[in-house]
Amino acid sequence: MTPPPTLPRQASAPDEGGTPRPTAEDRRHVVKRRWITAIIIVLLIGVPAGYLAISTQQSRESGRDKAAKIGATKVRPGWPSKVQRSIYEVPIPDKAWRVGFLETNNWRTSRLFTAFAVTPADLDLFLASVGTSRAALNPGEVAISPHDAEVAGWSWSPKATWYGITLEQPDPRPTRDITVDMTDPEHPRVYVVSTTTP
Repeated sequence: MTPPPTLPRQASAPDEGGTPRPTAEDRRHVVKRRWITAIIIVLLIGVPAGYLAISTQQSRESGRDKAAKIGATKVRPGWPSKVQRSIYEVPIPDKAWRVGFLETNNWRTSRLFTAFAVTPADLDLFLASVGTSRAALNPGEVAISPHDAEVAGWSWSPKATWYGITLEQPDPRPTRDITVDMTDPEHPRVYVVSTTTP
């Protein structure tokens, strides 16, 4: 008797040992893992990019502030800070008026330009506090250089009565060029350029 023909073997049903169908819980785990992966990618890329953008903006703002300060010229109304007055050794009397200042800095020198009006008594007090006196001032002398005067926006009228002195000190203490306008003896005006070398 002829044996029956052999039929090709059928693939087993999924519930008979084949690849199982994913359950609803499996699908939720897959979606959850994808979300976690997406969040990690966003954090790894987005946070550094955001930090870089913030840093760049701060750097630009800082650069603009520095440029504004560097670009500032001419003495402007206002008092230098106590720290500036201490560093540059310019003890402006408390009752001085018409006070103005300008600070300039470069890699070689730093300067504080100050101008103020005082009473005769406060002029003597100021001169004594910087180690000199009215008698030590040189009549007819403008101790401030033409270059510094141009930076500060000062001009020296030939009709005014000028007295000046330069007080040099060893580094790192500042050298101070002092010029006093005594045209009105009751209201002298003081001009100081204090220079330090870092």
